[in-house]
Amino acid sequence: MDFVVKQLLCTEAVMLSDVLCSCGQRHKGEEECTTSTRIVFPYRGVYIRHVGSKDAVAEANQALFFNEGEEYRISHPLQGGDACLSMTIDEGILRELTPKSQLRGGATLAFAAQRRRIDPRAQVLVTLLRHGLGQNAIETLEAETLSLTLMRRVLGEHTSHGASASWGLQKLVDRAKLVISSNLSRRWTLVDIAREVGVSPVYLTQAFRQVEQIPLYRYQLRLRLARALDLLGDYEDITALGLELGFSSHSHFTAAFRQAYGRTPAEFRRSARRR
Repeated sequence: MDFVVKQLLCTEAVMLSDVLCSCGQRHKGEEECTTSTRIVFPYRGVYIRHVGSKDAVAEANQALFFNEGEEYRISHPLQGGDACLSMTIDEGILRELTPKSQLRGGATLAFAAQRRRIDPRAQVLVTLLRHGLGQNAIETLEAETLSLTLMRRVLGEHTSHGASASWGLQKLVDRAKLVISSNLSRRWTLVDIAREVGVSPVYLTQAFRQVEQIPLYRYQLRLRLARALDLLGDYEDITALGLELGFSSHSHFTAAFRQAYGRTPAEFRRSARRR
């Protein structure tokens, strides 16, 4: 694969890297294996992680767990590559942070699930860490503290969600995620998505809520807003960014952004630049 890895932070407690992958291969790649447990936060693009017979769609609403020594393969169903913030935390600290119910049994620390859905606040923390460290705008102590805060949100029962539905329903929902991720700016209808997935609109809405615990439309909105977080620094014209992501107007984009992140896009950008 074509990787560019930029190390952002390396301390005894936390290591953070920005990982860019330009590979576009649709088929499963070669087997890979990480030498330490990592928590990965996709913030741009989409890929699928295959562990044995289980798959996980990696996109900006999810955090993925890469267990030490666990083999996996990666495929890219959509063009454009992907980008992730990769975090490694000292094992002792990670054990202290992680509820035992989320770990496998045994002496080796390993997460039981491949992924957890994260909330908008976690997405903001990913952005602040990435931009703050990339621009040397935050100090080490603040970055470590933000990293541990991020992990608490990822592992918290009230701030994240682990899919617990059947394998078949999860596969169905993953297909729906790939459909909406293929064109974030498109104003998809339920009929459009259901037709692409091959089920009825009613069944799709029920299945999606059962797996992700939020409606499909809100999931799509969070993907759009996460993309906005990634692109804010590249756009002087906030209206143009909102329209490109499928929002109907500047006010629509601003209201949705403020509801999710507690401030308008302009306020968020100014705050990020001051850090």
